[in-house]
Amino acid sequence: MMISRRRFLVTTSTVASTLVIHKCLPVALAGTRPDLELGICTSYQKAAAMKKAGFQFVEGGVAQVLVPKEGEEVFEKRLAEIKAADLPVRVCNGFIPAELKLVGPGARTDEAVVYATAAIRRAPKVGVVRIVLGSGGARRIPEGFSPDQAREQFIAFCKKIAPVAHDNGVIIVLEPLNKKECNFLTRVDEGAELVDAIGHPGVQLHADIYHMMKDAEGPESILKAGKRIRHVHVATMPGRKAPGKEETDFRPYFKALKSIGYADRISIEGGWGKQFDEEAVQAAKVLRQQLTEAWA
Repeated sequence: MMISRRRFLVTTSTVASTLVIHKCLPVALAGTRPDLELGICTSYQKAAAMKKAGFQFVEGGVAQVLVPKEGEEVFEKRLAEIKAADLPVRVCNGFIPAELKLVGPGARTDEAVVYATAAIRRAPKVGVVRIVLGSGGARRIPEGFSPDQAREQFIAFCKKIAPVAHDNGVIIVLEPLNKKECNFLTRVDEGAELVDAIGHPGVQLHADIYHMMKDAEGPESILKAGKRIRHVHVATMPGRKAPGKEETDFRPYFKALKSIGYADRISIEGGWGKQFDEEAVQAAKVLRQQLTEAWA
């Protein structure tokens, strides 16, 4: 059947426009996998293997990446090494050393603020936009000390560093840890309450799905925390390994992330075997598959 030139042009234009619109739709609406960056908690020296496996960023340690105890000369040398790596370092963890106690009668808040400030101010040069405040050793409540007083000490510390983070384009994310690792801030819903008490955009919330599963905290806590969640970790249960090394269904938690409109990053914080390059490929594949199914 013959069609006129005018009708042909209209038809092809409509099809092209439809394709463009579909491409521009948010990924969840388009029915494809979410456009979330995936990373690994490891050294930037593994960036080449990570990139080849399909990861987009490195999550490094504050002491290794931002070297807050060192002078500018040491930092500039480290910065050059990081910038030469195949992937950017976008997130740092291991924020406050255990000896800089944030709570208890021996709290060293002023020293911790100086240390944290030094780290945060270097973050923009590296490209770090999130710093995970887990630091179970620094925030563990000593036996016999008032939990309420410890909470107030922790909030006071966070209020001091929040403006520094905000001014440097960084968000500090509070990481709930399972009860075997820490006795304070052990649930995502508890973390949401702390974020509200701090009341500053420079401090938000982290969700580690391994810690949640370890303590039987369900996806509903993610739903309640909502937009406060600005970073996520995953690892398998029960072995705390990289996805693919042990079968674990993250999809219920990923579905909760979809429901809150999560659009930030996900890092693997788990154990690896001797074949990192091959295991990284499998880990990326498993995560992408489960994310695709959760966002379907």
